[in-house]
Amino acid sequence: MLSRTADHLYWMARYIERAENIARVLDVTYNMSLVPNAAQTESDLWEPALQIAGGIEAYRRDYGEITASGVVRFMAMDTQNPSSVYSALRSARENARSVRVTLSAETWENINALWLEFGQFLGLDLMQKGLGEFCDWVKSRSHLFRGVSFGTMLRDDAFRFLRLGTFIERADNTARLLDVKYHLLLPGGEEVGGAVDYYEWSAILRAVSAFQAYQKVFSDAIEPWKVAELLVLREDMPRSLHACFSEITPILDQLSGRHSSECRRLAGELHARFRYGRMNDIFQEGLHEFLEDFIFSNHNLGAEIQRTFLNAPSHV
Repeated sequence: MLSRTADHLYWMARYIERAENIARVLDVTYNMSLVPNAAQTESDLWEPALQIAGGIEAYRRDYGEITASGVVRFMAMDTQNPSSVYSALRSARENARSVRVTLSAETWENINALWLEFGQFLGLDLMQKGLGEFCDWVKSRSHLFRGVSFGTMLRDDAFRFLRLGTFIERADNTARLLDVKYHLLLPGGEEVGGAVDYYEWSAILRAVSAFQAYQKVFSDAIEPWKVAELLVLREDMPRSLHACFSEITPILDQLSGRHSSECRRLAGELHARFRYGRMNDIFQEGLHEFLEDFIFSNHNLGAEIQRTFLNAPSHV
């Protein structure tokens, strides 16, 4: 496969996943804002959403004070923010258009319809006219895209690059979400693993569609270290770091063939940390430090994938 074609497929999938992840963060933050909490100001509540998206400096430059309406506009509809839902879906559609003949007809029609339907939200004040409905629409269209591509595409390199982009992006988002929760949202003076508000942890689980999974696996009250275990080490949790790398590692094995590559080594090293790791050891190391190191390593893996297979400048 031509590296340019692989690049478009890989980043198309990353942008679709990114749009879904941003919608999840906005949805859970908005729902938490409806729960009375005198200890948190509007800025305190919405700043973590910007931290997760890595856009706090750009926001402050363009918007100044952190407000709910400003964060929603910046993360959902800002045409100058490369990680907004608008920018991600636009970039996904442009990448898809460039490799239209490589996609199945159903996959192309799905992503093209997604972009056309997105026009219904342009110009709306989402805080006043249905932020929840907007986030649900983005999530459902992302699910539909993955379902259509999974159900109609040949299991060739094009399909593998789609899946690879999805799981690299998903792993990054899960790690950022969990890290921000521990590092920024704990009440002042409270140690990691201490008593935290039940609704905040429920919201984090709902943000990654893991609330029912948590109840099924642990069958008791929500505890921070168990949430971390579910989202880091549980291979059967679809958005966990372990589950993502259980997908990434064999894909890179297939793409590399008989040739050894730095990509395979980096992915295998990360996979082994999740496969053989123990939560007690991770907490002794420090969960924040563990997640920071993972985000850095995952970024390096993405850069190595770019260099090895895509032979094109890295996207945002």
